[in-house]
Amino acid sequence: MDSKTTYGGYLDLESLLAAQHPLSDQPDELLFIIIHQTKELWLKQALAELVLSAALIRADRLVEVHKSLSRVSRIQAVMTLSWDVLATMTPSDYSSFREVLGSSSGFQSAQFRELEYRLGLKDGGHLRFQEEGSPNYAALLAALESPSLWDEANAALARGGFPVPEAALKRDWREPYQPSDAVEAAWTEVYRDPHRHWPFYQLAEKLVDLDDALTAWRQKHVLTVERIIGMKRGTGGTAGVSYLQSTLGKRAFPELWSLRTRL
Repeated sequence: MDSKTTYGGYLDLESLLAAQHPLSDQPDELLFIIIHQTKELWLKQALAELVLSAALIRADRLVEVHKSLSRVSRIQAVMTLSWDVLATMTPSDYSSFREVLGSSSGFQSAQFRELEYRLGLKDGGHLRFQEEGSPNYAALLAALESPSLWDEANAALARGGFPVPEAALKRDWREPYQPSDAVEAAWTEVYRDPHRHWPFYQLAEKLVDLDDALTAWRQKHVLTVERIIGMKRGTGGTAGVSYLQSTLGKRAFPELWSLRTRL
């Protein structure tokens, strides 16, 4: 251990605390910047946990994966609470500096799109918002072309002896996942006898936690944006609230939701 290591040095606080560069003289712009920078830091950690989770599921270490999946859902909860801080900003506060944002938009967040991809929500169209050849583009493309967490879970279920169809196991990972009655039936077997299939049952419920938390984040995002800008278009020409509302029904693990009607 280096006895000269300090708290600020270890955390590189000089660089971190100097990374906010407001473009206006409005005090609320600093809050806006810090909220979004913090979100990106939490997304970085969540992505690391999802990569680890996928590897653990691939190795059939279904008990060990609970820790990393639980951590992701708690990160999601913290991110959702952050909207309450942003909501202290009034429409007048935001309007005072909004013009300096130019064409920038949260829609361009590469890490958020990578999170969606790694969970199983694939839409290759989001690549166009990243500069081709950039690290962000490469990371997003790698996630698009890799099996998602849901793909890994279905593969593990098949290795466990459940009748998962080949179409769900050998497909183009870049394409949006299409829900399958056969996949739903296989997971329904798990839910009908949870004590017998406890590792898969626990895995499924951990995955539902992630979907639940992501939907809660989206709902709070919609409410906060509507509170601050109403139904106006978002920065960067995005549709604002109307687009955000259209995402509320997205589910990364659709059969884990639909099977509940069968039980």
